[in-house]
Amino acid sequence: MTQLRKAAEQARSLLLQESAGILSTHSQALPGYPFGSVAPYCLDLNGRPVILISTIAQHTKNIVSDNHVSLTVTQSGQVDVQAASRVTIMADADCVTQVQEKDVLRYYEFFPDSRNYHSTHDFDFYTLEPVKIRFIGGFGEIYWLEPGDVFIKSPFTHEQEYSMVVHMNEDHADTMRHYCAQAAIDISADCNPALAGIDGEGFHLRLDKRVERFDFDTPVVTAQDVRKALVALANRHVL
Repeated sequence: MTQLRKAAEQARSLLLQESAGILSTHSQALPGYPFGSVAPYCLDLNGRPVILISTIAQHTKNIVSDNHVSLTVTQSGQVDVQAASRVTIMADADCVTQVQEKDVLRYYEFFPDSRNYHSTHDFDFYTLEPVKIRFIGGFGEIYWLEPGDVFIKSPFTHEQEYSMVVHMNEDHADTMRHYCAQAAIDISADCNPALAGIDGEGFHLRLDKRVERFDFDTPVVTAQDVRKALVALANRHVL
């Protein structure tokens, strides 16, 4: 494996592990200055970051004027932030049309409260179309990466993914608790794990207000592949 390919995989893994970053836009109130704000995100079915932002927010006004943005995501839980992995995505922010909206509805599974924001307030989905990626994996590990090296389209349609999500959440709550125990993820007795999304490389569980990533041993491309991968994971011993 080349260093560039390894860096691309690490950058993608970081984006899948985390669920929020710093969105930087071009300030309209103070021209010439960057404006940073916290932005929860998930990856859409095309593998791109998607955010949900209010039309009255400063960053949205900035995007409407100039849609060139960046999203910086840093590895959480690190004592030395300088040693943490981080990735910055230079991108074009595009407002999602109603026709495209089903491709980003998985956002609701990651952030359920956002349904209320979208329905009762003036919020819109935006996809970040990557132009270039800067990844730092540690001291001296600095790379420029192409979008095609980092972002991968999901093998599943919205309908296929939603069907699997509903099935797991309705019938396999104990199994998801088992996944957490296997990974030594501490959850409270009253926490109800919920599947947020499945892609070709793994899945995300929503644990109250946080989201945890679980990777498959090998990539999957069909619902049957997913079933086998989930069963195999369930059969492992708890750590």
